[in-house]
Amino acid sequence: MITAYSGKFHSVGTNGLRIETIRHLRCTVIRASGELDHAGRVRFSACVMAVWDWSEGPVLVFDLTDLAFYDSSVIGVLAMAMQRMEEEDSGGRIILVRPTGHLLSVLRLTDLLSHVELRDSVEETVAELTTRSSAHGASALAPPPVVLRLGGPR
Repeated sequence: MITAYSGKFHSVGTNGLRIETIRHLRCTVIRASGELDHAGRVRFSACVMAVWDWSEGPVLVFDLTDLAFYDSSVIGVLAMAMQRMEEEDSGGRIILVRPTGHLLSVLRLTDLLSHVELRDSVEETVAELTTRSSAHGASALAPPPVVLRLGGPR
């Protein structure tokens, strides 16, 4: 099973928000840790837009489990991505991995929960997407690796 990525993007901001984005064959994983507040929203949103075309659809897998703090900025970025997917009507998907109870409540209250898929593991999600694509005759060859790092030290 191929789960190799063809690109990696790191961004570390002054407010402690760290964003790691990994391009897999059939999806892009966006991991955020630290504090995501209004100041970090612009960077987080820019990161999502920068990797938008890394996967067909796109299929964006958000792992936000290591966020120590977040405010409504998370909802704003997810809503922006959902709106763009609807406008493009390209079959894009947003997958949230292990969202907190609080985030689920807010998504439910804002009627956004029905627009996302929930999963328990990034690794299982990537494997499922790769297996499903391979079963449908998609090429299993990964493009050459490319690593991008932005921001401060890791």
